[in-house]
Amino acid sequence: MNKEVATDAEAAIRNARFGKLPERIRHEDMTTDTEAVPGGRGDGYDPEGSWKFYSCLALDLGL
Repeated sequence: MNKEVATDAEAAIRNARFGKLPERIRHEDMTTDTEAVPGGRGDGYDPEGSWKFYSCLALDLGL
């Protein structure tokens, strides 16, 4: 019978901690608006400089 009291106390603690869902987050709070760089410059793909970041295991091993 002592185990039932402990189980009820543990259940009450779990219910107090996890018994409700967290508050809802609005979509506006999860997104940000940023201005695009004019002319398409910035962080875009650069085909002329892409060779700098090329990685190949065969080349790394000298094969």
